[in-house]
Amino acid sequence: MRKFSREIKKVVIKVGTSSMTHENGNLNLEFIDNLTWELSNLKNAGLQVVLVSSGSIAAGAKRLNLPERPRDTIGKQAASAVGQVTLMQLYHKAFNAYGYQAAQVLLTKQIERDKTMYENGRNTFEKLMEMNTIPIVNENDAISTYEIEFGDNDTLSALVAGIVEADLLILLTDIDGLYDDDPRKNPGAQRIEEVEEIDERFVEMAKDTESKVGTGGMSTKIKAAKKAVEKGIPVVIASAEDTKNIRNIIGGEKIGTYFKPNID
Repeated sequence: MRKFSREIKKVVIKVGTSSMTHENGNLNLEFIDNLTWELSNLKNAGLQVVLVSSGSIAAGAKRLNLPERPRDTIGKQAASAVGQVTLMQLYHKAFNAYGYQAAQVLLTKQIERDKTMYENGRNTFEKLMEMNTIPIVNENDAISTYEIEFGDNDTLSALVAGIVEADLLILLTDIDGLYDDDPRKNPGAQRIEEVEEIDERFVEMAKDTESKVGTGGMSTKIKAAKKAVEKGIPVVIASAEDTKNIRNIIGGEKIGTYFKPNID
């Protein structure tokens, strides 16, 4: 069994676009239903939960009947504005079935630089988690311009984990952890179970995905993990294929790749 450095009472979970959608770009409703069940059950068990959810641009592109995900910033912003409504409707319906309310929180990179905004964000998250709600975080794509603007929700999730002082950050993806080579190209690639220190060797191992719907690859997850562990927050990168991985990770099962936090 895996032992974390502290009891897990507050967890941030990030899911990417490739997990939220089918290969044709349509939203994966079964995944969303399973995810909301898992998170609601964590709340039932007394944990505080924050979800960082991608998928708004892909959802908006489909709702607008676009042939593919927009590549230009303005197109992404417009698709996201439409897609956010779609996603929140689904999350509202799904969480409401289990007795919880979905709370939308849209952030921009400015929160890193503005101490007042950062503190306001912390207070809002704390209040939402105390209430009968599950905060659902995404970047405010409609007004952000820096690739737009965190560049990926992996980085955003690490920031959120720091804001709420999470005990654990789980990054769910289409690969079941960090490998010493790309397992989709090299069948002999080996999964790394635990990382004590994120150095250049691990950064070099990370390969960007070729997904047509997502923006972040393994390299962005490594950077996000580094950002989180530097704040003393443990990180697990694991497969989103089975949402039961969430409860099993929290329960201490050795799933995915575990990044140990920096503790003074």
